[in-house]
Amino acid sequence: MAATPRPGTLRSQWLGQQLRELRDSKGILLKEAAEYLQRDTATLSRYETGFYPIRRPDLFALLDLYGISDASLRDKLLNLSKDVWQKGWWDGYADDVAGHLIDYIWLESRATHIRSYAAMVVPGLLQTPDYAREVIRINEPGATSDQIDRWLELRLTRQQILAGDTPTRLSAVLDEAVLHRQIGDPRIMETQLRHLADRSTAASVDVRILPFRAGTPASTNGNFSIFELPDPFPEVAYTETLAGALYIESPENENFTRAYAGHKRQAIEPSDSINMILSAAEEW
Repeated sequence: MAATPRPGTLRSQWLGQQLRELRDSKGILLKEAAEYLQRDTATLSRYETGFYPIRRPDLFALLDLYGISDASLRDKLLNLSKDVWQKGWWDGYADDVAGHLIDYIWLESRATHIRSYAAMVVPGLLQTPDYAREVIRINEPGATSDQIDRWLELRLTRQQILAGDTPTRLSAVLDEAVLHRQIGDPRIMETQLRHLADRSTAASVDVRILPFRAGTPASTNGNFSIFELPDPFPEVAYTETLAGALYIESPENENFTRAYAGHKRQAIEPSDSINMILSAAEEW
């Protein structure tokens, strides 16, 4: 039996949004659709807001009610429904991390291409264990050693998307400050930068450094990531603040795509970036 997913995930929100748009396009009232399913309006409303994912029999019934005969569209919605209910390896960490991080890891797992900009630290997918541990410790000052171990295990497991026969493409622009910002001791920094240079040689990884002297930056805002996902999912930008995480879907994520493109234009080429990274490692 499939495990019940956490309410309000991005997956269930996307499915609910599409169901609501289909109902509206047919001019069918929420009450009418609920009566057709023999459910109350509150239940159907929770389906459409993504607070609770719709079960497949109800989804089949709504697609019939809305007259959706196009096989391609039906398959997309049914596959999305399957994804909503499917249990991922990361669900084993659901009690250890904030809910928004579970959505973030799901996005990583589904993305075909991730573009990211890092202003202060090396992106998590490219971190060494010692460097990652220090980053976690800095950001979670009240965490116990057991909690840090658990979060570190999660971060290192996430890195597996860059391995295998069909790795996720990763394009990262790193501000030069990342190479000189001390995280841990000099030994940790040197090891991290040499690891970063090594990972940058992978065919699926593109790392570029944005030098201090590149000129006026495209944006002075901080870290963000952009996830390119397979159909029917939208492209999603992600940024995290001390007040919480934000997910911005296309086309509202234009500011992020514009900033990334600007940073990339000003960054140096990958081969020159590797040389700069190794030079900084020597200094450490």
